[in-house]
Amino acid sequence: MTMKVALGLALTAMMGHVAAAETLTVGAYPANPPWEYKNEQSAFEGFEVDVVHEIGKRIGAEIEFQDLGFQALFAATASGRIDMAISTITITDERLQSQDFTQGYYDSDLALISSRGGDVSGLDDMAGKTVGVLSSSVAEAWVNANAEAMGFDTVRGYTTQQNLLLDVQAGRLDGAVGDLAGYQYAFRQMPDLEILETIPTGDRFGIMLPKGSEHLERVNSAISGIKEDGTLARIHEKWLGVAPAADTSTVTVLAVPTAN
Repeated sequence: MTMKVALGLALTAMMGHVAAAETLTVGAYPANPPWEYKNEQSAFEGFEVDVVHEIGKRIGAEIEFQDLGFQALFAATASGRIDMAISTITITDERLQSQDFTQGYYDSDLALISSRGGDVSGLDDMAGKTVGVLSSSVAEAWVNANAEAMGFDTVRGYTTQQNLLLDVQAGRLDGAVGDLAGYQYAFRQMPDLEILETIPTGDRFGIMLPKGSEHLERVNSAISGIKEDGTLARIHEKWLGVAPAADTSTVTVLAVPTAN
């Protein structure tokens, strides 16, 4: 065999290896800091982005992000157009009927927010008021379920968190209900808004996959490893500024959730 032929075969083998490298497509809503957002170079960054990149390293897969609206994530996983979806997606029994989820990795609470110095100091003051929510979110489900008890006058849905916050800031909404951590992060740049009341939910965020996904078990095992060696706790502290509590799902290995 000549040197030229040998080099050609080696190059062909290398190209075949590269071509065979696995790529997992991850859908993400690009305006959801600190969980996921696009930087000035239009690359995704954030808490969940770091988690997914770490999963990719541990299972030997390349990660490719796809920019999708929050509502579009559910259709994209259901159809198998993407392999996974992130964007503070809460694990619910209803969603488990048509999607798969990994174990939870963050215990999510909701919060009521409003402008500083306004006439709203808590949920009890929201009777007869207009409240904003991110459409298709758990916050929207909570507000709709409690609208009569709380006495909300109008529930207004938004497709982006930024527009929701701007309307609270401008006084077009009396208040808004949404993810506590997301609000805490956003208020670094919007100090005229404040958290008025925390709403415990018992919910957890997980990675959503198509029903019956072949990737579920190994992605879930990678999450277990990320919890056990402290990597997830470090990601939590990096993006949220504090270490996770010892008894939360950020540090506790859990089973894959199943539908009731």
